[in-house]
Amino acid sequence: MTETTMISDAIEQMPLRGYTEKAYLDYSMYVILDRALPNIGDGLKPVQRRIIYAMSELGLKSTAKYKKSARTVGDVIGKFHPHGDSAAYESMVLMAQPFSYRYPLVDGQGNWGAPDDPKSFAAMRYTESKLARFADILLSELGQGTANWKPNFDGTMDEPEILPARAPHVLLNGTTGIAVGMATDIPPHNLREVISACIHLLEEPKATLSDLCQHIQGPDYPTEAEIITPREDILKIYETGRGSLKMRAVWHKENGDIVVTALPHQASGSKVLEQIAAQMNAKKLPMVADLRDESDHENPTRLVIIPRSNRVDMESLMGHLFVSTDLEKSYRVNMNMIGIDGRPEVKPLNKILSEWLSFRLDTVHRRLSYRLDKVEKRLHLLEGLLIAFLNIDEVIHIIRTEDEPKPALIERFGLSDIQADYVLDTKLRQLARLEEVKIRTEQDVLAKEKDELEKILGSKQRLKTLVRKELLAVAEEFGDERKSPLIVRGEVKAFSETDLLTSESVTVVLSEKGWIRSAKGHDIDPLSLSYKSGDQFLCAAKGRSNQNVILLDSTGRTYSIAAHSLPSARGQGDPVTGRLNAPSGATFNAVIMGEDSQHLLMATDAGYGFVAKLDDLQTKNRAGKAAISIPKGGRVLSPTPISDIEQSLVLAVSYEGRMLAFPLLDLPQLARGKGNKLINIPSSRLQSREEFVVAVAVITPRQQLLVYSGKRHLNLKLSDLEHYRGERGRRGNKLPRGFQKVGRVEIALAE
Repeated sequence: MTETTMISDAIEQMPLRGYTEKAYLDYSMYVILDRALPNIGDGLKPVQRRIIYAMSELGLKSTAKYKKSARTVGDVIGKFHPHGDSAAYESMVLMAQPFSYRYPLVDGQGNWGAPDDPKSFAAMRYTESKLARFADILLSELGQGTANWKPNFDGTMDEPEILPARAPHVLLNGTTGIAVGMATDIPPHNLREVISACIHLLEEPKATLSDLCQHIQGPDYPTEAEIITPREDILKIYETGRGSLKMRAVWHKENGDIVVTALPHQASGSKVLEQIAAQMNAKKLPMVADLRDESDHENPTRLVIIPRSNRVDMESLMGHLFVSTDLEKSYRVNMNMIGIDGRPEVKPLNKILSEWLSFRLDTVHRRLSYRLDKVEKRLHLLEGLLIAFLNIDEVIHIIRTEDEPKPALIERFGLSDIQADYVLDTKLRQLARLEEVKIRTEQDVLAKEKDELEKILGSKQRLKTLVRKELLAVAEEFGDERKSPLIVRGEVKAFSETDLLTSESVTVVLSEKGWIRSAKGHDIDPLSLSYKSGDQFLCAAKGRSNQNVILLDSTGRTYSIAAHSLPSARGQGDPVTGRLNAPSGATFNAVIMGEDSQHLLMATDAGYGFVAKLDDLQTKNRAGKAAISIPKGGRVLSPTPISDIEQSLVLAVSYEGRMLAFPLLDLPQLARGKGNKLINIPSSRLQSREEFVVAVAVITPRQQLLVYSGKRHLNLKLSDLEHYRGERGRRGNKLPRGFQKVGRVEIALAE
């Protein structure tokens, strides 16, 4: 790769490869260092740090009155943050939610979201905020020479690089973030436990990880649900900085009912009930009679599950629910952060604590040095002030008579430049009012403080003792009991679906307006069923009650619905749109059932198609999956079942009455896509709807084709189809006169 070359004074030239590589690396490092990862010092990402700092600058301390969040965010954005106001507000909301942060940093009034739906928070014009008392652990030492300052994003003012945290906040509230090529997922911890480990490490710098884990038992989430990960797995997480944790809901028996009182972190009670209700509707939980949500302000989580009888094994029922719902959740752990060297790294617990302690010792040393410097300066000024006071008459005379009093004062009393300036800056009236006792008292107090500071700064042990004392004070002020108990539980397993579901023959019927229902048996006549006014029969599929029903819409997407969950055909069914999230304006064209191994011919009236397996069309997504791509001006055709993939012929019939037959093996097997050309339809004629494919059929040697045109029909045996055989993608041959306006085609057994 060649280097950058200068073409002229104003233009430089560099290779595109080099430029793109540099641009990508610059962007990646910006995301890692300035967006996604927290710093080990204060445990904050830049956006969080800017919000906390801006709020402190705006006077929004914990003792202040609440202020409209919109104004706060506006000021943050205006001064410190280059991203949009919604990004800043979302970050602020997270720091205010007691169910998201173990120790919230922001104190809010108004709707800041609910545990069930954390994103349900109000717009920032409706909420008020100020800093929580806990934010003091990050801000209290700011302005005491403890932080490095850097220009903000537009260079208009300075902001702190890292806040001087009094506790290892990176572990307390944890954080999540996605950078480029790396991510972070640090779980929250209990403040008392973390500080206890820090103090142990201060006293025993060679303490092992297992020693520290005597103090830090494991993460501590803002929920009372149980952490069920075995202790050895937690130790491994702390050893490597990576792994995963499991949390399980807390429940008890009450008057023959199951009462859930605590949910895993960020699990939604309404979603859990929805998951259980879905299983009940799907007849997967015959042993549950009813569900109730009795949550209120006193009991934020109280979900009641009522068994069908007192003979139900509650333990195995809850075991099934733990596996199949959010009553049990896994959490990824990836302790990735920016270290004190400014580099991102996944760190083990002992390294996190030792690095943070070195950061804290340095911060305290800087704070004390800054204070010592101020004390020394003040003592120096007081010394000059005392000389001036003891010689007040002479000083006043010099000030009044001399044109240049400063040099005269320096010469007469041996003052320094700074002392002379200070004396001259003090008003004569104040000079006259000064008391020797007050000056000497202040000197004595400051001298004592100076001695104390010098002693601490001159001894590593004294510095450690001070840090220890301050850590204990933080633990005393903000510490609380562990919320998430650590209890090892055995593995649980779900009920086997075959135990709960019966396999019966069903016929699924879809109407033109998109209403779906299921009838028992295969001998039903769908046309004889009752339909809503203006609606009529569209299509039907035969299958088993333990299979999924596949629906195909006009956009080429497929959707899955469990057959046993469909309403009975005694009624008029349910609208499909209530169960699925289809694109706006899409209509449902076909319904398919069968074994997962069943092959189908997927096609569009643009003359393209492919062979797909039924299993490839299955999806758990309510929004479905894109199965077949539709060319411009084309429409999707109903899938055609394939019984014999080896010997079958594909028949494509166009609106003009052209028909082409070719071996099915000429088509590819795909999971999704546009497919290959079946019959040649010019795109201009397709878009104007002058010519398109009317029907596609798959025929075996033992079958014949029936072509319907109006009330007439034409029988074509396999031998008759030789005239229409050709290469895939050709135009095909015209059908006989009178049958060139094809209405539909059918496959029947050969006579």
